[in-house]
Amino acid sequence: MNRFRIPSLIIVFSSLSYLSVTFLKNYNSPENIEKRCMFKFEKDFKNFSGISPKEWDLNLDLADKNYLKCMGIPHY
Repeated sequence: MNRFRIPSLIIVFSSLSYLSVTFLKNYNSPENIEKRCMFKFEKDFKNFSGISPKEWDLNLDLADKNYLKCMGIPHY
């Protein structure tokens, strides 16, 4: 019984390491980052219903800045 314990621990540790590296690689891919940022931008954009044009412009600028920040693009 003790003979199978060390190989099984090695297999479990290796599997978890592989799965975590694969997940992080997929999660941080440019396509997925862009999808997450676009979803956040659309969510911010939908909250602007029923406001004046001046407030609309200010909120749109804020949503745009949040999108650029999410994408990691410097905004000056």
